[in-house]
Amino acid sequence: MILVLAATVLYLSAALMLAASLRQPEKENNRSWLPLAILAMVFHGEMHVEAWRQLQAPELHFLATLSLATLGMSALATGLALSGRMSSLGLIVFPLAAMSNLLYRLGGHAPPVALGWQLQLHAWIALSAYAVLAVAALLAILLWMQERTLRKRGSHRWPRILPPLTELERLMFHGIWLGFFLLSATLLTGTLFVHDLFSQQLAHKTVLSLLSWIIFGILLFGRWRYGWRGIKAARLTLVAMLLLALSFFGSQFVYEFVLRRS
Repeated sequence: MILVLAATVLYLSAALMLAASLRQPEKENNRSWLPLAILAMVFHGEMHVEAWRQLQAPELHFLATLSLATLGMSALATGLALSGRMSSLGLIVFPLAAMSNLLYRLGGHAPPVALGWQLQLHAWIALSAYAVLAVAALLAILLWMQERTLRKRGSHRWPRILPPLTELERLMFHGIWLGFFLLSATLLTGTLFVHDLFSQQLAHKTVLSLLSWIIFGILLFGRWRYGWRGIKAARLTLVAMLLLALSFFGSQFVYEFVLRRS
C-alpha cells in the first residue's frame, strides 16, 4: 500500500508543481516537478512488478491494463516535456495515472492467467499502441480547443501554455504514425498468435480494433494526399480512439464486471 500511496501523492504533486510553473512564464523551464514524476513512475511500475512476482505471472485484467496504459502515457508525457515541446500534457496525464494506479491497488489482484510469450508479446504491443494513441487523442482534444479559441478570438490564458497550433498538430500526427505502426503490429501478432480471433468472445474486440485501424489509416492517407489538418483531423482521431478504447477497455469491462468472468 505504501508504493501506491507514494506514487499517487508524487503524481499529484508533480502535476501541481507543473501547473505552478506554467502559470508563470518566467518559470516555464523550471523542471522541479520532474524528479517527482519520475519517482512516481518508478513506484507505479514497481507496484506491478511486485504483484507479478507474487502471482508468478503478469496481471492483464481491466484495472491492471488501465494502470499500465496510464503509466505508459506518463512516460510519453514526460518525454515530450523533456524535449521542450509539450510540458502541459502532464497536467492531464499525471492525475489520470494517479487515479488508475489507486484503482488498481484497491481493486485487488485477479487470479493469474498463464500466457505464452507469443500472447504476452501481443498484449505488450497492444498496451504500447493504446498508450501512444491515447496521448495523440489528448493532443487532438487540445488542438480542437485551441483552434476554436483562436477562431473566437477569446481572451483565455490557457492556450498560452500550449505550443503553436502547427507544432501541436505535428506532434499529434507523429503520435498517430507511431501508434498506427504499433496497432498494425498488434493486429498482426493477434492474427498469428491468437486462436479463434473472430470467436464469439473476441469478435467485437477484433472488429472494433480493425475499424479503428482503418480510420487511422484513412486519416494518415488524407494527411499525406490531401493535407487534412485542424478540427477535421482531430475529429477523425477522436472517433478512431473511441473505437479503440471500446475495443481495448469496453469489452474487457463488460466481460469482467458485468459478466463476472476473468
